[in-house]
Amino acid sequence: MTTNLHELSETELASVIDNAQKALLSRQEGKRKEGIAKIREIAASIGVNVEITDSGKVSTRRGGKVPVKYQNPANPLDRWTGRGMQPKWLREFVEQGRQVEEFAI
Repeated sequence: MTTNLHELSETELASVIDNAQKALLSRQEGKRKEGIAKIREIAASIGVNVEITDSGKVSTRRGGKVPVKYQNPANPLDRWTGRGMQPKWLREFVEQGRQVEEFAI
Protein backbone atom coordinates (compact mmCIF):
# COMPACT_ATOMS: atom_id res chain seq x y z
CA MET A 1 0.00 0.00 0.00
CA THR A 2 1.45 3.33 -1.02
CA THR A 3 -0.87 5.52 1.08
CA ASN A 4 0.54 6.82 4.35
CA LEU A 5 -2.29 6.26 6.82
CA HIS A 6 -1.03 9.05 9.08
CA GLU A 7 -1.67 11.59 6.31
CA LEU A 8 -5.35 10.66 5.87
CA SER A 9 -8.17 12.61 7.47
CA GLU A 10 -10.42 10.81 9.95
CA THR A 11 -13.15 10.50 7.32
CA GLU A 12 -10.73 9.09 4.73
CA LEU A 13 -9.30 6.68 7.28
CA ALA A 14 -12.80 5.52 8.28
CA SER A 15 -13.53 4.92 4.59
CA VAL A 16 -10.33 2.87 4.19
CA ILE A 17 -11.26 0.78 7.22
CA ASP A 18 -14.80 0.24 5.95
CA ASN A 19 -13.56 -0.80 2.50
CA ALA A 20 -10.99 -3.15 4.04
CA GLN A 21 -13.66 -4.79 6.22
CA LYS A 22 -15.90 -5.30 3.19
CA ALA A 23 -12.99 -6.78 1.18
CA LEU A 24 -12.13 -9.13 4.05
CA LEU A 25 -15.72 -10.34 4.38
CA SER A 26 -15.91 -10.88 0.63
CA ARG A 27 -12.72 -12.96 0.62
CA GLN A 28 -13.87 -15.01 3.60
CA GLU A 29 -17.21 -15.70 1.91
CA GLY A 30 -15.39 -16.73 -1.28
CA LYS A 31 -13.15 -19.15 0.62
CA ARG A 32 -16.17 -20.55 2.44
CA LYS A 33 -17.98 -21.19 -0.84
CA GLU A 34 -14.86 -22.83 -2.32
CA GLY A 35 -14.57 -25.09 0.72
CA ILE A 36 -18.22 -26.15 0.50
CA ALA A 37 -17.82 -26.86 -3.23
CA LYS A 38 -14.75 -29.06 -2.52
CA ILE A 39 -16.61 -30.96 0.20
CA ARG A 40 -19.53 -31.61 -2.15
CA GLU A 41 -17.14 -32.68 -4.94
CA ILE A 42 -15.32 -35.14 -2.70
CA ALA A 43 -18.60 -36.52 -1.34
CA ALA A 44 -19.99 -36.95 -4.86
CA SER A 45 -16.83 -38.81 -5.95
CA ILE A 46 -17.57 -41.54 -3.41
CA GLY A 47 -21.30 -41.55 -4.01
CA VAL A 48 -22.35 -39.70 -0.86
CA ASN A 49 -24.88 -36.88 -0.83
CA VAL A 50 -23.93 -34.12 1.64
CA GLU A 51 -26.26 -31.46 2.99
CA ILE A 52 -24.46 -28.47 4.44
CA THR A 53 -26.37 -26.06 6.65
CA ASP A 54 -25.45 -22.41 6.41
CA SER A 55 -24.37 -21.33 9.87
CA GLY A 56 -23.33 -17.91 8.54
CA LYS A 57 -26.92 -16.71 8.32
CA VAL A 58 -28.29 -14.25 10.85
CA SER A 59 -30.65 -15.93 13.27
CA THR A 60 -34.24 -14.73 13.33
CA ARG A 61 -34.58 -15.74 16.95
CA ARG A 62 -35.62 -13.11 19.39
CA GLY A 63 -32.72 -11.56 21.29
CA GLY A 64 -30.21 -11.93 18.47
CA LYS A 65 -27.76 -9.26 17.41
CA VAL A 66 -29.13 -6.31 15.51
CA PRO A 67 -27.05 -4.93 12.62
CA VAL A 68 -25.56 -1.47 13.02
CA LYS A 69 -27.39 1.18 10.99
CA TYR A 70 -25.64 4.44 11.87
CA GLN A 71 -22.00 5.44 12.28
CA ASN A 72 -20.25 8.58 13.46
CA PRO A 73 -18.11 9.92 10.56
CA ALA A 74 -15.66 11.49 13.02
CA ASN A 75 -15.17 8.22 14.94
CA PRO A 76 -16.13 5.01 13.09
CA LEU A 77 -16.15 3.11 16.37
CA ASP A 78 -19.23 5.09 17.44
CA ARG A 79 -22.14 3.09 16.04
CA TRP A 80 -25.84 2.76 16.72
CA THR A 81 -28.36 0.11 15.70
CA GLY A 82 -31.27 2.52 15.63
CA ARG A 83 -32.80 0.92 18.71
CA GLY A 84 -32.95 2.36 22.18
CA MET A 85 -31.86 5.86 23.11
CA GLN A 86 -29.97 7.90 20.54
CA PRO A 87 -26.29 8.07 21.44
CA LYS A 88 -24.87 11.39 22.56
CA TRP A 89 -22.77 11.89 19.40
CA LEU A 90 -25.84 11.50 17.17
CA ARG A 91 -28.05 13.64 19.39
CA GLU A 92 -25.46 16.46 19.15
CA PHE A 93 -25.44 16.28 15.34
CA VAL A 94 -29.26 16.36 15.23
CA GLU A 95 -29.28 19.41 17.54
CA GLN A 96 -26.96 21.12 15.03
CA GLY A 97 -29.65 20.63 12.37
CA ARG A 98 -28.34 17.50 10.64
CA GLN A 99 -30.56 14.54 9.73
CA VAL A 100 -30.16 11.06 11.26
CA GLU A 101 -30.24 9.55 7.75
CA GLU A 102 -26.93 11.31 6.94
CA PHE A 103 -25.17 8.82 9.24
CA ALA A 104 -26.68 5.65 7.79
CA ILE A 105 -24.19 2.95 6.87
